[in-house]
Formats: sequence, C-alpha cells, structure tokens
Amino acid sequence: MKNSSNIQHGGAALKLIKVHDEKKKMKEASDALPLPLYLTNGVFFTLFFSVVYFLLLRWREKIRNSTPLHVVTLSEISAILVFLASFIYLLGFFGITFVQSLVIPRSHEGILLDDEEEDDELLMLKEDSAKTPCAAAPEKIATISPPLPEEDEEIVKAVVEGKIPSYALESKLGDCHRAASVRREALQRTTGKSLAGLPLEGFNYETILGQCCEMPVGYVQIPVGIAGPLLLDGVEYSVPMATTEGCLVASTNRGCKAILASGGASSVVHKDGMTRAPVVRFGSAKRAAELKFFLEESLNFESLSMVFNRSSRFGRLQSIKCAIAGKNLYIRFTCSTGDAMGMNMVSKGVQNVLEFLENQFPDMEVLGISGNYCSDKKPAAVNWIEGRGKSVVCEAIIKEEIVKKVLKTDVASLVELNMLKNLTGSAMAGALGGFNAHASNIVSAVYIATGQDPAQNVESSHCITMMEAVNGGKDLHVSVSMPSIEVGTVGGGTQLPSQSACLNLLGVKGASKEVPGSNSRLLATIVAGSVLAGELSLMSAIAAGQLVKSHMKYNRSSKDVANLASAT
Repeated sequence: MKNSSNIQHGGAALKLIKVHDEKKKMKEASDALPLPLYLTNGVFFTLFFSVVYFLLLRWREKIRNSTPLHVVTLSEISAILVFLASFIYLLGFFGITFVQSLVIPRSHEGILLDDEEEDDELLMLKEDSAKTPCAAAPEKIATISPPLPEEDEEIVKAVVEGKIPSYALESKLGDCHRAASVRREALQRTTGKSLAGLPLEGFNYETILGQCCEMPVGYVQIPVGIAGPLLLDGVEYSVPMATTEGCLVASTNRGCKAILASGGASSVVHKDGMTRAPVVRFGSAKRAAELKFFLEESLNFESLSMVFNRSSRFGRLQSIKCAIAGKNLYIRFTCSTGDAMGMNMVSKGVQNVLEFLENQFPDMEVLGISGNYCSDKKPAAVNWIEGRGKSVVCEAIIKEEIVKKVLKTDVASLVELNMLKNLTGSAMAGALGGFNAHASNIVSAVYIATGQDPAQNVESSHCITMMEAVNGGKDLHVSVSMPSIEVGTVGGGTQLPSQSACLNLLGVKGASKEVPGSNSRLLATIVAGSVLAGELSLMSAIAAGQLVKSHMKYNRSSKDVANLASAT
C-alpha cells in the first residue's frame, strides 16, 4: 500500500512538473524583449492611446475644415503605423494569454494551477523530497490537504467569504477536531500559505475548549528531556524540561549529578501568596488617602477578609498594601490559593472587596481590576522585594572533590566568578532580579513541560545566586533565592494529558487532599532545585572555559543527523 501511494504521489509530482515546464516554455517568448515585460507593456499602452488621441484630433480638424480624410500627412502616416503596431502587439499579448487559459487546463488531465498555486505546490514537493533529519525516517506528512467532505467544503467556503466567523466553528459544528480542521483549511486558502508540518491529528481539542486556547489550527511539538535525579529534601526527582535549546538539559543534568554526589540539596518556602492590585480614583488625594488608612487599619482587616474569602474555599486574604499617586490609589491584595496558581481566585476575591468598598466610599471610581502594582508578567521591584506566588530558597554544599571531578573547576574560581558575574556584573547592568546566570532557562523549560503559564517566567525567574567557600575553604556553599515562583498543579494547562503526565512524574499532579497547597509548594521547590543545578553547571562551564565548546558540540552541530541515524 505504501509503495502504491508513493507511486501515485510521484506520478502527480511528474505531471505537476511537466505542467510547470510547459508553462515556463510559453513564458520564455517574453525573454527576447529588450525591456522587462511590464515596461514593454507600458510603452505600447502609451503609444496606442497617444496615437489614437492624435488621430482623433487631426480628423476632427479635417471635418471642420472640409478636408478629405484620405489626404494624409507624413505625421499622420507615422501615427497610423504606430497605431497598427501597438494594436497588433496588445492583441497578441492579451489574446494569447486568454487562449492559454482556455487550452492549458484541458491538455493535462484536469490539473489546473495558476502561477501562485503552481509555485506553492512545487515548493511543497521539494520539501517532501528533502532528506529527513531524524533517527528513523518517519512517513512523510501529506503537504497537499486531502479533499474535505462536501459538508465541510461548504463551511470552509463560508468561513473564507466571512459568512461564518472562524471563532464560532466549535459551537456551530459541535466537534472541536472538525472545527480545527475546517479553520485550518480556511486559513490556508485565505492566506495562500501552507500549514504543512504543523500537526493537526493526535490532539484532543476538547481539552482546551474554553480554557487554554481559542481558534486552534494544530499544535506545536516541543521535545521533553529529563534532568536528574535531583536529590532535594531527601527525595529524588526526575525533572521534565521542554526545550529546543541544546545543552540545557545536559547541563542541568550535570548539576543534578553534582548535587546528588554531595548529599543533596535542601529547600524552604518562606512565603506563599498570589497578588492582585486594582487601581481606584477619587476626586481628591485626601479622599484616596482616607481609603488607604481604612484598608491598612488592622481593625478593618477581619471584615475585609470575610468579604474576600467568600470567593473560594481555598483563597484566604493575607495582607493589603497600598500605594498612592495623587488622587489614585493602588491596592495590592495578597492571598493564599491552595494548589492553584491563583490569579482567577484572587481576582474574584478582589472584586468582592471592591463592591463592598463602593458602599463605604460611594465616590470611589474603579478604573481597573489590575493596576500593574500586582505585578503580573512584568519585571517589577515590588515582586523582587515583597514576593509573589511562592518565595523559595534552595541550597546545597558541593564537596571539593565533586567540584573538581564532576564540574571540572575549583571552589575559588566559582566564588570569584559568581561575585564578578552574577553580583557585580548584574549590578553594573542595572538588573532587576537578574542576579543569576540563566535561571529563566530552567524555569521556562519546567513551566512548559508542566503546564504553567510561560509568560510568568518573567517574575518567576527573579533569582539571586550566592556562592561561598565553606569548611575551611574546601567545599562550596551554593544557593538560589527566588521570591516569586508562580506555579500551580490544578487549572490552566496542567490538566492537558502531556503536562499532566509530567506533573505525575514529579508526584505533584492535581490538588493535595491531605494538605491543600502542598503540591504547588513542592513544585515550586523542585523548580528552585532545578535552577540551583542549572546555575551550578553553567557557572562551572564558564569558569572552566567549556561554554563555547559545549554549545558548538550540542547546539550548533554540523553532523549529518540523517546519515548518523542510518549508520546506527
């Protein structure tokens, strides 16, 4: 069956190439022109209309002066000759094009391609014929979309024509996979671009409806590697990392090896609270200050907590911090959120409090549920200082022999490099929470693998890496302090099968029934422990002068992977 399909595909390719070659031959006549085709056409159009206008003027004068029309001057003879020449050229050019459009489709077994479609199809065939750079050369993905059922074809046309909104396909069809397929085909026809290579099959689109992604047309494949075992607080973890950066998993794995050989790392979550900060406005700064005093008064906190806590059985108000700017007041609410990351939970609680305050302060105008004093998905000093989500410190003592044997460097070099790079260098750059080597690399990879919000990598990667010599200068004490790790084990992308499997691998899938919030706190410590391993390995590579060499080997390899795979 595979051979027959390949033969059919090859036959179609040959037919397509023949059409292309013949059409190319027909176009080659224009190559003999002294000017480019568009300039030649422009010249003949100009000549044609100019001489027509000239002759009409001359004939009108002859009629007025009663001069016979057959009496012509030399200029009129020249104009007539130019008129005939330009008319013959234009007739030949547009006439032949018209005849070609009628004849060509019938002479090639029904293959009808205009220039743009032809080039696209040929490009797809070239892509199909490229060597597969994979270990076991999988079957080629069909780049020419299979014909749709007649019903779907009509729907695609309606979407392209704007009669059916693309976003309404799921509700109209009642089938999420079918909606994605129709939307994908409509997108290809509208844009004229192929989505070949973007997978459509093999994904349950029902799982993302209404919570993860709107108007899907496929999904992106990101490889997941495993670093570890990471020995953290006496337990070994195999850490999933979704990334396309070579060396990242290998480097983190080396750090895990050094930590394991030295007896493991320990961690502590010293703060746990998600924030949301609305902005409200008054008629005067004095009234804004009155609300500030009211909110920060300890006697009022209990009643505000009761109002806030009505939104969820897990959300519990912890604190309220205010900042005033003229007559505008920014109110930063902090609350516990159980095993959820908690943005929706805290927003609901804040909404309850704002409705309550409108009764107490009727002149208060709510400008926005978020005034950026939270601060979400942006580097901000308030998160670096006050914390947001889980605030974690993770540390380990790496023995001298492990530093030399596994990390290929020495304690003194690491301590000095950390001071000059992560501390002094970051200060010189004016870094905000970036006193580390590459914390965001590890945070992003673990976040994508476990279904976290990757945009929250911005504040979750706030980290200060510390290194100092201990035990008489022989061993290395290394730590990472991360004040705003924002993670959850329920909600959002955590419920998708792939991400759920990665959470299950870590033993933190879903909500903890025994101790609410413990799964998300454990995930935060694993993130910090993984960052510790990544920092340790990268700093060692830089100290030993191995960074460029390792990246050239793993991230910019010139090896022919296909040949390597066939050899093995």
